[in-house]
Amino acid sequence: MRIVVPVMTLYANVFGAMRFLSVPRNSSVSPAIFTAVLLATACSLSAQKPAPTREDPAKIVQGMPPRATPSDYQSQGKAGNVTIAAEFVGHSAPTPTATFTTEEYVVVETALFGPAGQRLILSPDDFSLRVNGKKAALPSQPWGLAVKSMKDPEWEAAQVSVSGPKSKTAVGGSGGGGGQGDPPPPPPKMSIEVRRAMELKVQKASFPEGDRALPQAGLIFFQYSGKLKGIKSLELLYSGPAGKGVVALQP
Repeated sequence: MRIVVPVMTLYANVFGAMRFLSVPRNSSVSPAIFTAVLLATACSLSAQKPAPTREDPAKIVQGMPPRATPSDYQSQGKAGNVTIAAEFVGHSAPTPTATFTTEEYVVVETALFGPAGQRLILSPDDFSLRVNGKKAALPSQPWGLAVKSMKDPEWEAAQVSVSGPKSKTAVGGSGGGGGQGDPPPPPPKMSIEVRRAMELKVQKASFPEGDRALPQAGLIFFQYSGKLKGIKSLELLYSGPAGKGVVALQP
């Protein structure tokens, strides 16, 4: 007794498998055997599903959609015939689909506008940040360093909601004593998949690099772990192919 399965492209469903299963006319195949072969073939088809594709970080186009005009940003400045528009967003990293936070970096959303058809070689390295008038300005930092310290407040809040609130009642206390209560629980740890998704969003929103047609916009990161209330003045400094420029930011 022999069941013949032609060697050809397998369909990704059971009906495709049934179409190409054939049994010689002079054989007597029981329904049980035929069903077992059919199920085995279906399992084989299921196992051949391609793995989900992942974006190649090297091929990701960086940058955020620029706002309509430079005046749509809080501050503006000039470098040659290029207008620098910027907005200080503090310890936040606002991407088009989510906003993340970091205690170790501050972020400036920056855009460059020029005459129609103008192109410019862009780099976040062309920018620095002067805090409180200090002579030494902070150099920009790669997004890959800044993202290591970032958190997703919405994701963390969702995890706390799922696990339920922690009791703040002191051990042995009745609610009216002087107990200190339980210490706050540690923040939930992101899975590799969730963290990778956050990293991709930050990478896509970071300031673009290379020869680009203006306008272009994105996030620029500066290492600063101080409190925002201690910042009295901010200046975004530009020194690049367009010339030199200074943008007075609103802290």
